[in-house]
Formats: sequence, C-alpha cells, structure tokens
Amino acid sequence: MRIGFVSTRLAGVDGVSLETAKMDTVLRRMGHETFYCAGELNGNNTIEGMIVPEMHFKHPEIMALQQIAFDSLHPPRKLFSRIYALADYLRQELRRFVHNYQLDLLISQNASTIPLNLPLGVAIRDLVSRTRTPMLCHHHDFYWERERFLNHGIQDVLDEAFPPDLEPIRHLVISTIARRELRSRRGIWATYLPNVFDFQNPPPPPDEYARTFRQDIGLTEDDILILQPTRVIRRKAIEKSIELVDKLKDPRAVLVITGDTSDEPGGYGEWLEEQARRLGIRFMFVAEWVDEYRGERNGHKVYSLWDVYPHADLITYPSVIEGFGNALIEMVYFRKPFVVHKYPIYRADIKPTGIRAVEFSYDITPEVVQQVREILNNPELKKEITDHNYEVGRKYFSYEVMEHTLRDVLKGFSDTLHTP
Repeated sequence: MRIGFVSTRLAGVDGVSLETAKMDTVLRRMGHETFYCAGELNGNNTIEGMIVPEMHFKHPEIMALQQIAFDSLHPPRKLFSRIYALADYLRQELRRFVHNYQLDLLISQNASTIPLNLPLGVAIRDLVSRTRTPMLCHHHDFYWERERFLNHGIQDVLDEAFPPDLEPIRHLVISTIARRELRSRRGIWATYLPNVFDFQNPPPPPDEYARTFRQDIGLTEDDILILQPTRVIRRKAIEKSIELVDKLKDPRAVLVITGDTSDEPGGYGEWLEEQARRLGIRFMFVAEWVDEYRGERNGHKVYSLWDVYPHADLITYPSVIEGFGNALIEMVYFRKPFVVHKYPIYRADIKPTGIRAVEFSYDITPEVVQQVREILNNPELKKEITDHNYEVGRKYFSYEVMEHTLRDVLKGFSDTLHTP
C-alpha cells in the first residue's frame, strides 16, 4: 500500500516523531511505501511529503485559537467559526496529499488524540466523513490525560474529533490504560501497540566520533555519569534525580541532563539549577552538546543522544507521568541500568513483562540508594540485569511485535481498500 502519515510535527526527538519513524521503518520492511504531511518535517531529505504550516501547533493562529479554547468555559462564537474555517482549508490540503501521492491509507499520528491543533483534528475527521478515506489513528496521549486541556467549553469539538468515531477508522493506543479509558469514555475499541526498538539489531559500540563525549564535556573515565536523557519539564520530576545524586554521597557521581532549561516556561530549569547548587552536587546541563543529529555548534562537536547513552553508568527516569516511556525502552536497548519512578504506565505495561529496575514511588528511600550503590559497584550484577532486560525488550518491545500488530490491524482495512 501507499501510506501517508499525518501529524502536527514529524521532526525532532519527541515520542510521536520517534515512534512514527519506527513505524515507517517497519511498514517499509513489510513492503509498503510511506509519505508524510505535517507542519514540520525532518530536514534530512530522506522522506517524501508535504509541509503545511498551519498544521504545526506552533503556528501563530493555531496558538491563538488554543489559548482561547482552553482559557474559558464560555469561549466566544467566533472561535468556532475560525476553527471550522481553518479545518476546511486543512481538509483540502489533506485531500491534495491523498491525491498527489495516490494514498491507500492515512495514519494520524497523535493529531486526532491531543488537541494541540483543533482545526487539524476536525479536518482529519471531516476528510474521513466525506471521502471514507481509510484511516488509522495512532494515539499517544489523550486530552483527558493532560491538566492543561481540562478547562474548556468545547466538549462537542473534542467528542467529534479527539478521537473521531466513524468508519473506516481504526485505533492504536500505546498503553492498556489508554485502551481501557478510551473504551470507557468514548465506547471506542483500540489495539494496544507499545513503544518499540529494533532489538534484533543491537546498537554498535561507540565509534571514533562518539568516544570523545566525556572528554568534551569535562568528565573523566573515573567519573560516574548518571544520565537524565529527557526534556526539562516538570512532569519529568528531575529534582528526584538531583536528590538521588545528593544521597549517594559519592564525589565521583555527576548528573548529566540532556534537555534544555528553556524547554518549559516558568523557570523550572533555573529552579533545578538552584536546587543542585544548594545541595552541592556535581551536575551538568549539556543541551549545548546534544541534539537530534551530530553536527557543530559554537566551534565544538554536537552529539546525538545515541552517542551519549554508551557513556552512562546509570540512567534516571523519575517521571510522574508518561504516555508510555520511549526513553525507558531506549535504556533497555542500550543495556543500561536505570532508576524509575513507578508511573502508571510503567506499573501497568512495563513492570509486568519482568523488567528489572531500581524502582521508587515518590520518595528516594535509603533502600533505593543502597540498590543504586550495589549496581554501580558490581559490574557482574549490572550485566546480569541489563542482559535480562534486553531479552525482555526483544520479546515485548521489538520491531517484530510492531510488525505482527500492524499486520493484524491492516487486515481489518482489506474490505475498505478493495471497494471502488
């Protein structure tokens, strides 16, 4: 088939873009052709598709609509007229995308899930309603999972398009909790598809380029690099990583945070710096050195996150909430031990697979600190844990799992696709 991905943005290292790239790889491996349509696409010239600026959630007009929609229980009437006018334009752009690339199927990547772009969600729904274009909606995080989308007066719009419930649409969710909530709230059945990695092909050892990361950021091989490989936003609870390093009381331990302190407005990054300095721990924000791709910035090398992982002795993942936890599966893939807060999806879908980790619930207890010390000081234990986790990943979170799931889902479109 010829399959088109649709989203607000398909670029960068956010979970939606990463999982879309993996799905693209699996679909192509299955023999399909893929194309893209979004407000922003990766600029690496390896994908084919359309850029429609108004699809981006950072488009000025879209941002203005969002602010009005989620700022009042009684939004003005002009909000709705503008949403539907823009939706009509975007529907025509989507139809042009389908026509230009002769697409058999569209995959909405979170654009019909979280209302970052209200007109785009409505446009996707209207396109299917008017043309019966086969659609697979891949849901990463629903609006009811985010506090900022709970204050509004647009429930009819959300019920209509986030997600849409009509034929011929099928639904994928990234957790069993989301599947249960979608069924309970909307009466919509969905298939569970976790985040995945290519466990049949382990990551290669660091090449010559990647080997110099520690040296470039001022660390030695004797330092214990504790990596926080996430954006700097409040739900990541990075203060817990700072607390862990403080309680370790090991002068060799350095907390290395890859996200930018400006990731979230409100001064969270600055507050974290204050906390770390007050406690006197060693820490580094290295966003200046880490990006999606290798390159150069201000006269020095820029590393990809995959260049950084091999240098980590331990990884912290203290998030309070995650749609799934793409970074956690990444840690398993790179055979790294990790400390994880038992966020809901972890408890529901990851822990039951047999994953071994240092777990905590809200508090960094003495038991947590002791477990971390044992792993850091016992290479055999570390290898035992990480090898075990890799086999769990191969069984439950691999490309083969995704391929098996997609084959089943795509079979459900067979009658629609062969109806003139």
